[in-house]
Amino acid sequence: MSRKYKFHNPEGLYFVSFATVYWLSVFIREEYSAILTENLKYCRENKGLELYAWCIMPNHLHLIFRAKDNNPDKLLGHFKSYTARKLIEAIEQNPQESRKEWLLWMMEKAASKSSNVKNKQFWQHHNKPIELWSPDAIDEKLEYIHENPVTAGFVSNPEDWKYSSAIDYAGGFGLLKLDFV
Repeated sequence: MSRKYKFHNPEGLYFVSFATVYWLSVFIREEYSAILTENLKYCRENKGLELYAWCIMPNHLHLIFRAKDNNPDKLLGHFKSYTARKLIEAIEQNPQESRKEWLLWMMEKAASKSSNVKNKQFWQHHNKPIELWSPDAIDEKLEYIHENPVTAGFVSNPEDWKYSSAIDYAGGFGLLKLDFV
């Protein structure tokens, strides 16, 4: 994680965004997005993740979360490390992945420029945590997360994006159980 961005308040509610190296559009495939949602569910049930909002875009992920154990840096580090391993493995083993060689080559290239990654780097190092300390700040980031697929032109309504918590905030039920703000 970059030294510029820190979780200053371990008890805080945070907005984070993190992207794939070189902004590679990995999450255009259902099986790769499923790895993220499965691990978010696991972290919520077993690692103390309080999940308030989320959205998976083709090359990045947004979360609003809190760590029950007051360890947001470790919790997010665990999530990123585990998902990176699983996603690289899924890409390597996917016989239908037409971009396999190119994706893996790009991840190797990113790793070669990093002092703490050996073979392949999946995620960019920074998370840019922003502590959400007021209702206005929470509302702003919640709207930003849910409007992201609309702004990108993927859907007309936020609740139509499958990989988002927008449907939950619109009164429906999404893929993941939430801790509502």
